[in-house]
Amino acid sequence: MQIGILQTGASPDALRADMGDYPDFFERLLADRGLTFRRFHVEAMEFPKDVHDCEGWLITGSRHGAYEDHPFIKPLEAFIRQAYAAQVPVVGICFGHQIIAQAMGGKVERYAGGWSVGPTDYDFNGEKITLNAWHRDQVTEKPAVAEVVATNEFCTNAALLYDDRMFTVQAHPEFRPEFVDGLMRTRGPGLVPDELMAQARARLADPLDDQTMAGRIAAFFLNHQNTRSSGAEKLRA
Repeated sequence: MQIGILQTGASPDALRADMGDYPDFFERLLADRGLTFRRFHVEAMEFPKDVHDCEGWLITGSRHGAYEDHPFIKPLEAFIRQAYAAQVPVVGICFGHQIIAQAMGGKVERYAGGWSVGPTDYDFNGEKITLNAWHRDQVTEKPAVAEVVATNEFCTNAALLYDDRMFTVQAHPEFRPEFVDGLMRTRGPGLVPDELMAQARARLADPLDDQTMAGRIAAFFLNHQNTRSSGAEKLRA
């Protein structure tokens, strides 16, 4: 199954040569799961011609806010709505999670509670899943069509399911511990409170459930090829 990666941002210049860029992270995360990939740098206004150009879409993270005025925001929101209407499956991660919610009628804000950084625990319908986080913005009002499938005390709308058509996650299953450490060194100082970064560093060696989430993402895409209901049921299980 071919998945189009819609790149909405780039990893820091200081880290990219050694660790790669956001599409690299997702191709690594989802390797050997029956998926192939095609890249579109939508931040640079490189958009697919049609929502059917690939069999599914994955929207990456970004340093931008979904509510900010950038040239790619409105076209991406339109593309999301078109994909939903056409029943082409879409996965969104962090910024992707947020821009999908905004496009579908929800609200994204710079959260008054501050940042979430490093290994973070989420309640995924009764199952604890630990994933790396790096965000200050979050979905504060979910769209009416979306169902909450993961949450925690800091982030109420931590993962959302839109029928069987879109699945979005606020956390970063694609971020490895060394990359989060790099973010804390290159982007964190002066932005993320020192105490919060210290807490995140103390948990960097914690086991992550990135492969569990990779399996859920792949199942969402692949099951969509077979029946439109099974992908949703897999996520609710």
